[in-house]
Amino acid sequence: MQAHQTDFSSGNVYRNIIEVAVPMILAQLLNLLYNVVDRIYIGRIPEVGTTALTGVGLCFPIISLITAFTYLYGNGGAPLCSMERGKGNDKEAEHLMGNAFTLLIGTGIVLTIIGLIFYKPILYLFGASDDTFPYAGSYIRIYLLGTVFVMVSVGMNPFINSQGFGNTGMISVLIGAVLNIILDPIFIFVLNLGVRGAAIATIISQFCSTVWVLVFLTGKRAVLHLKWSCMWLRWKRVLRIISLGVSSFIMAFTNSLVQVVCNATLQIYGGDIYVGVMTVLNSVRDICTLPVMGITNGASPVMSFNYGEGAYEKVRKAIRFLTILCVTYTFAAWGTLRLFPEPFIRIFNHSPELIAKGVPALHIYFFGFCFMALQFTGQSVFLALGKAKKATFFSLLRKAFIVVPLTILLPKIGNLGVDGVFWAEPISNLIGGCASFFTMCATVLPELKHEKAR
Repeated sequence: MQAHQTDFSSGNVYRNIIEVAVPMILAQLLNLLYNVVDRIYIGRIPEVGTTALTGVGLCFPIISLITAFTYLYGNGGAPLCSMERGKGNDKEAEHLMGNAFTLLIGTGIVLTIIGLIFYKPILYLFGASDDTFPYAGSYIRIYLLGTVFVMVSVGMNPFINSQGFGNTGMISVLIGAVLNIILDPIFIFVLNLGVRGAAIATIISQFCSTVWVLVFLTGKRAVLHLKWSCMWLRWKRVLRIISLGVSSFIMAFTNSLVQVVCNATLQIYGGDIYVGVMTVLNSVRDICTLPVMGITNGASPVMSFNYGEGAYEKVRKAIRFLTILCVTYTFAAWGTLRLFPEPFIRIFNHSPELIAKGVPALHIYFFGFCFMALQFTGQSVFLALGKAKKATFFSLLRKAFIVVPLTILLPKIGNLGVDGVFWAEPISNLIGGCASFFTMCATVLPELKHEKAR
């Protein structure tokens, strides 16, 4: 069956974005299921569900760090591929994709070795206690064995989407997500493996996604093909990939850093129960930001291709459309969370204590959630158009320079305690989001107008 391909060079730019964004939103939803389904099942393990959920939550910074490297190469290489395709240079686009693949494999092997050696001190550094470490250790030891599969399946999928095959990219995630949903209860409850079963199910699922991605990229249906001859690293290409991908890397890496600082601070001021609350809030945030990520990721290859082709008015239209969609959605999501906070927490755990402490924390954490859309929009435009320095700066600004210091300082101000940790997120969304978006408006839009006139 012929895979559907969106032609970025023709047709309505809004339709092109929707054609790629809708499958990517579904793909993001399914990708989220890898972790969310684990958390849902783990939170329901008889007698130890809350403690096990907290323990697995301590692994998220490590998982985020692995994801950061997939973004470094995938989100760095895919926009460059789109721009080269827009210029009609498919040969260079294939070399960029091949180099990204080699980087993903090599980095995955290194991360596996380092993680297996140092996981115990790392987990205690991240806020583990003697009660939660057995669950965290059991999960991460097995998860790390599948690092290469995670790197390839997540890191190479943007190269499928950059060619206009949004539906195919969605299927690659669908395969793993469905398998994960099926295998999780079997390994966790039927085989009585607990958190180890959740990790095993994830590895098997990611392996199957990896096979699908590689079969497609080496097959006849792809426009750009993964070839041995293109996998030899050239430092000029590597530097281009890393220079553009570093902003996405920093966003994911600083997410890991923020989780570490939050867990460690909450352990001091509130103990294991608040580390569990943060695990749930991170899960709810992942669910709520998912459509925004799908929209921005769907718009990115469209903007990159048209920017490379010189169709600047289409890029301007794409930016306007992207902004309206993201702001509208996040405002609606904030209202929903404000009105119905408890059902979102109950998705993961029914503990009365966790719900009682989680609802007030959720109201604080998601206050002004619509400002996060400005961060996503500004960041995605900088990334899609190859503005590496600006993308990197605003990645660092919100998380490293605003969230981390506030997480440490606010609990000490006016006896805010744990509430101070939760207030750091909305404050950073306001400051960082506005800074990123309005800088984009002041720099990118005039440039596009000037280039069009010229």
